[in-house]
Amino acid sequence: MSASILDTGVKVVRNVGGFTVGRGSLDRLHEFVEARRRAAVGNGNGNDKVVYLIDGFFRTRPDIVSRLRARSDDIVRFVDVVDEPTTDGIDALTSEIRRAAGALPATIVGFGGGTTMDTAKAIANLLTNGGNAAEYQGWDLVKVPGVHKIAVPTISGTGAEATRTCVMTNTKTGLKLGMNSDFTVFDQMVLDPDLTATVPRNQYFYTGMDAYIHCVEALAGSYRNAVGDAYSRETVNLCRQVFLSDDMMNDLARERLMVASYLGGCAIATSYVGIVHPFSAGLSVVLGLHHCVANCIALNALGEFYPDEHAEFRTMLEKQRVTLPAGVCANLSNDEMRRLVAATTVHEKPLTNALGADFRKVLTDERVIDTFRRM
Repeated sequence: MSASILDTGVKVVRNVGGFTVGRGSLDRLHEFVEARRRAAVGNGNGNDKVVYLIDGFFRTRPDIVSRLRARSDDIVRFVDVVDEPTTDGIDALTSEIRRAAGALPATIVGFGGGTTMDTAKAIANLLTNGGNAAEYQGWDLVKVPGVHKIAVPTISGTGAEATRTCVMTNTKTGLKLGMNSDFTVFDQMVLDPDLTATVPRNQYFYTGMDAYIHCVEALAGSYRNAVGDAYSRETVNLCRQVFLSDDMMNDLARERLMVASYLGGCAIATSYVGIVHPFSAGLSVVLGLHHCVANCIALNALGEFYPDEHAEFRTMLEKQRVTLPAGVCANLSNDEMRRLVAATTVHEKPLTNALGADFRKVLTDERVIDTFRRM
């Protein structure tokens, strides 16, 4: 295996600057925002406006949105989460916010799930670095620190609140890639498990399993380190406590899963995923499936590579009475299958992490297609 393929050059790992966790902690967001307003004025910026990027789900929850305490001159935008972020969509929203703010805002608040938080991270980088989102898809292409940003996750599992990346689909190439940089990491984080109480049951499971899948892939890979392994093991332990319990959505379970999501994000910041995520990316790019449910569908078909984790996943599904979409790859054309193969096997680093540099000898076109036909 070529070490250069997996060596990112990242030797010093950056974590979120500070966080608060616990039921009701959303009420502390205002003090963090006000501190940033004062800092902006004190630094001579003169612009103490704040950008609030809010998951579109909360359009119908003014009771929760009001707790953010945005001012009338702040920039408040609801993020459409029907589709996952695209480079063109990020570019358009960045331009809109730049015009509305007039100058760099005091901070950006990403309030929602992985799509909303990734959107906040990408825009924070683009506001200071300029250019288009597609120019920064890759490793450490962002050269200037982004705007200060605060994460408030309202669903648990993706780890977007912790990672150094924000994932977008390039609308021209069709590739789903991240903006990987230390400057992408959130500066502040508010973890309030009360915010996940209204998540639909199936979606809660699909998204929560992203944390589990991140970490079982990392632990099965070749690119390992002691800190990443520790994060991964505790994430898997917490996920087991949640998804093998009688009620995955009680107060204690929701707090555990919120912590697991954060730790899982920390784990993957120091390691790589494996086979599940590339197959999931293929489903997202070609068929438009959301990342977390696509992960679950992929793991369900990849028992030959992850037999113990696959069996445990099946037990969790049954224990929590969650239904998984079936037949998503039925009746696809040959061209669609070829596109699935291309969108999967392009992810060289995670597949090398899982299978070695000769991963294409294992994942032949025929084997990849056969795997998709089981989904």
